[in-house]
Amino acid sequence: MSKRNSQANKSAARERLRAERERQAKKDKARKQIVVGVSVVAVLAVAGAVGYGVMQLNKPSAWEAAADAKNVTAPKNTSGDDGTTVVIGKDSAKKTLELYEDARCPICSVFEQGVGETIAKDVEDGKYKIKYIGATFLDNASNGEGSKNALSALGAALDVSPEAFLDYKAALYSAKYHPEETDDKFAKDDYLIEVANSVDALKDNKAFQKAVKDGTFDAWAMRMSKTFDKSGVQGTPTLKMDGEKVTAEGSDNAPMTEAEFTAAITKALKG
Repeated sequence: MSKRNSQANKSAARERLRAERERQAKKDKARKQIVVGVSVVAVLAVAGAVGYGVMQLNKPSAWEAAADAKNVTAPKNTSGDDGTTVVIGKDSAKKTLELYEDARCPICSVFEQGVGETIAKDVEDGKYKIKYIGATFLDNASNGEGSKNALSALGAALDVSPEAFLDYKAALYSAKYHPEETDDKFAKDDYLIEVANSVDALKDNKAFQKAVKDGTFDAWAMRMSKTFDKSGVQGTPTLKMDGEKVTAEGSDNAPMTEAEFTAAITKALKG
């Protein structure tokens, strides 16, 4: 091989080596750009997921939103600010019995089962009117929703009629349907509708059922709950007439039997 050819071969080899290095460098650069791009997308995806998660955690619950709602749909048969005044009875009745209850309250259930029919008859007879004030403090104590949801459903019943409201309230507190305090059963719309189907005016009532499922009166229920909170009443059931508590003889508690209630209400009506 001539010296000239040898030099030419070496030069060609060096050129091929240089070209190969350039191609490899370009591949490495492209690969690095892809890795960086994928990493950036991954980081953005994680950041987006975290951001969404934080946003969801900070998003108010449906009940918090209802409590803050500016516009309140009040049931029919109500009056006062946001419809939170619920008075049932004959206009001719001179006295009004204030009744403070929480739907999940077990003592309220005992009270209603023992005295509810007597109150309903007295109201029908025009002895007095009742003013209902609903509470939801048991939800706060147990991080539940049943008191609020039942109160909203009671609003849906009141929207049908005062009689439907009273009958539905009696059904909710009945031995058949009232759950244990630790069982947040009233949080379930289907259960509230099941209870309502035991009331003639509410059985298969599509308007009532829609109001319960849509939460039509959720904001009203939260306003009613605030009315209770502002009342100064510390527990349920609590009865008042003319600003004074109606209690069983020798006790600071509400009368729990028909005999105790009749004696207490007779005294209150004379006061």
